[in-house]
Amino acid sequence: MTLWNGRIDAAEGAGGLRWHQVIQTYDGSQKLALIGFACDAGVARNQGRIGAAQGPDALRKALANLPVCGGMPADAGNIGCDDGHLEHAQACYTEALLSMLRNGTLPLGIGGGHEIARAAGRALYQAYPDAVIGIINIDPHLDLRLDNQASSGTPFRELAEDCAQAGRPFHYLCLGASRFANTRALFERAQQLQADIVYDTELLEQPLSATAESIRKFCAKTDLIYLTVDSDCIAGNPAVSAPAALGLPLHIVEFIVREVFASGKVRLADIAEYNPVYDRDHQGARMVARLFAVMADEAGKYSRITQNGTRQRSRRQYR
Repeated sequence: MTLWNGRIDAAEGAGGLRWHQVIQTYDGSQKLALIGFACDAGVARNQGRIGAAQGPDALRKALANLPVCGGMPADAGNIGCDDGHLEHAQACYTEALLSMLRNGTLPLGIGGGHEIARAAGRALYQAYPDAVIGIINIDPHLDLRLDNQASSGTPFRELAEDCAQAGRPFHYLCLGASRFANTRALFERAQQLQADIVYDTELLEQPLSATAESIRKFCAKTDLIYLTVDSDCIAGNPAVSAPAALGLPLHIVEFIVREVFASGKVRLADIAEYNPVYDRDHQGARMVARLFAVMADEAGKYSRITQNGTRQRSRRQYR
C-alpha cells in the first residue's frame, strides 16, 4: 500500500479525491479487486523483452493520481515468480483468483507477461465447471503457439487443450490480430480450434457498430466471459514486451472493453505485458492506467448490477 500516494487537493473536498486516497486493502469482502501477476518468465521463454514483472507496481503508481470517477477496486497485492518457476507462479495466481471468485469478487489482473492468461482462464474454468466460458483477447498476437514449455505465447493453446481434456467447448475471440505478427501455423491452429478473429485492419476500417456486433454475436453463445488485453495492442505504446507495428488507437480499445462489459457476462479481466523498462516519459503508463481505469469503471457497474440483481447476465446465474 506504500505505492499508493500522490497529489492531494484538500480544498476540493470529496470532489477532489484520487485513487490513492480511497483505495483499500482487499479483505475478501469487496466486490472488485486488483491483483498483480509480477512475472515475465513466460516472456523470457518466448524470447521477448523482459521487464513486465515490474508492471503491476509501476501501474499502481500511475493509477494513484487518477481522479475517483467510477469503479474502485481493493488491492489484493501481487503474486510473484521466483527463479523463473513459471508454472508454480501460475498455480498460485489461479488459487488466488479462485478464492476471489468464490467470494463473489470480480478480479482485475495486472501483468506481467501474457502467461497470466493461462492461470486466469484455469481459475474461471475451475470456479464454474458447468458454464460455457468465452475468452476475448484484444491482441495483435493469437498466442496459440505450440511449444514444449509454457510461455507468454502459448496460453490460449494450453487452455484449449484443458477444455479438450475436460470435454468442454473452447470459445476464443481474438480482436486486433495482425496478419504480420502470427505465423501460418498459428492461423491454421486458430482455424482448427474454430476461433473467431477480427483483424487489426478490420477494426480500423469498419464502423464501430460492426465491431460491437461481432462482440455481441460471440458473447451470445457463452454464459461467462474472460476478457484479457495485451497492452501491445495499443498503437504507439512503447512500454511493452513485443511492440506492435500497427496497433489500435486507444479509443477503439476502450470501446471494445466497454462493449464486452456491456454483455453483463464478464467475470474476470486483466491487462498484460505492460513493461515499464521501455516506457518513455510515462507515456505507456498513462495509456495503460487509463485503460485499466475504464475497465474498473465498467466492472464497478457490473458489481452494482449483480448486487442489486437487476440484470440477467446469462441463461443461468453464476455468482
